[in-house]
Amino acid sequence: MAERIIKLPDVGEGIAEAELVEWHVKVGDIVREDDLIAAVMTDKATVEIPSPVEGEVTWVGAEIGDTVAIGSALVKLKVSGGAASEEAAEAEAPAEPPKEKLVAAAAPATPAAALEPAPKQLPTPKPAQAQARPASVATTSAPRRPVGEKPLASPAVRLKAREAGIDLRQIQGSGPAGRVTHEDIDAFILRGPEAPAKGGLVAKTAITDVKVVGLRRRIAEKMALSKSRIPHITIVEEVDVSALEDLRAALNKKPTAERPKLTLLPFLMRAMVKALGEQPGLNALYDDEAGIIHQHAGMHIGIATQAPSGLMVPVVKHAEARDLWGCAIELARLAERARDGSATRDELTGSTITITSLGALGGIATTPVINHPEVAIVGVNKMAVRPVWDGTTFVPRKMMNLSSSFDHRVIDGWDAAVFVQRLKELLETPATLFVDM
Repeated sequence: MAERIIKLPDVGEGIAEAELVEWHVKVGDIVREDDLIAAVMTDKATVEIPSPVEGEVTWVGAEIGDTVAIGSALVKLKVSGGAASEEAAEAEAPAEPPKEKLVAAAAPATPAAALEPAPKQLPTPKPAQAQARPASVATTSAPRRPVGEKPLASPAVRLKAREAGIDLRQIQGSGPAGRVTHEDIDAFILRGPEAPAKGGLVAKTAITDVKVVGLRRRIAEKMALSKSRIPHITIVEEVDVSALEDLRAALNKKPTAERPKLTLLPFLMRAMVKALGEQPGLNALYDDEAGIIHQHAGMHIGIATQAPSGLMVPVVKHAEARDLWGCAIELARLAERARDGSATRDELTGSTITITSLGALGGIATTPVINHPEVAIVGVNKMAVRPVWDGTTFVPRKMMNLSSSFDHRVIDGWDAAVFVQRLKELLETPATLFVDM
C-alpha cells in the first residue's frame, strides 16, 4: 500500500485559489476512480473535483469555507501498489484548465478514454449542475451516513429533492460515504416517508448550525457592503399597466424564434434605456473611496435571478443597442445559464444598473438593496387588478408598483422622482417605447 496526495487542480484560467464549499468524503471512506471528493467555488461557479484513483481517504486538507490554493494538497489516499506521488499527481494533472462553456445546458460528452486505451489523466473538474452520476459507481464498502445527519448530494440531486419537497436528511444514501443519488430520491418517493410517531404534538429542541459559505457568503458580504456604505432612498410609485398588458398580449399572439413571447421585463428595460438617456447620472458606478462617479454611455442592465445555488445577477450588455425582442432573447439566455450554473464571469459582471423582480410572489412594495457600486435599482412588484377612479366611476385596471432605490449621496430626491415618473409615463403609454422622442 502507498500514500497518494491529490492536489486541487487548475479549475479555470487565471484562478489562483478557490473556496471549499462541500466535502463528498471523510477520513476512512473508500473512493473509486472518478468518485467525487469535494466541491469548490470560484467567483460564482461551483466545480466538483473527482478522484483520479481508487483508495481509502486517510487525510483531508481543509474545512468547509476555507480558501484553498491551486496545487495545494486536498486529500491523501491509501492506494494499492505504486509509489506515493506528489510527482505522479503533477504528472497526471490536466494539460490545460477546463474552459467555461459558451452554451447553456450542453449534454456531457463521452470521454475519449472510454473509447480507446490511453494514459490515465486527472479527470477534468466538471460544473456541478452538468454532472450526473450513474448508480453503478456507488461502492458498498463505504459506511452509510445515519438518517438525520447532514446529507451528501450533488447540486442536481439537491435541486431535485427541493422541487419534490423532500428533506434530504430523511434519506439514507446508497452512494459513496452515504451520498444521496437520484435513484435514492426516486425510491423514497415511491416508498413515501415513514409515518410520524403517535402520541400527539412533540416539542422540537434540535438546533441546526449552517455555516455560511460559497455563494451565500458572497451575497451576505455584498449586501452588508451595500447597506453599510450606501444611504438608500426608496420611491414607490403605482403604475397602470393595462395598456402595456394589452399590447403585450397582442404581440405574443404569433411568436417566432426571432420574436419570442414577451414578459414585462423587456418593456421595462426599454423604458429604462429611454429614461437613463435623459438622466445619465443614474447609469453610473460610484467609487466612494476615490470620490469619482463613473457615468457610462453603455447601458448594462443586471437582472437579479434566483438560481438553485442562490441569487445571481446576469447582465444584459448594451441594452441601448437591443430592441424589445433583442432584450427578451438575451434575458432568457442569461437567466437559463445562471440557473443551470453555466454562466461565465463576464456574463455575471459589468452591470451599471439593476432590475429586481419577485414576479407573482412580489408584494405591494419592496425596498430593494442597491447592487454596489451602482447608484440605482428598479424593483418590480406584483401586478393586480384594482379599482381606479376615472373621474366618473371606479373601473378595473391592471396596476403594478415600482419600488426604486437610489444612492442618496449622489442622487437627489428630485432627480430620483423625475426618473421614476418618466418610467411611469413610458409604461403607461407603451407606444412611446417604439418612438424616438
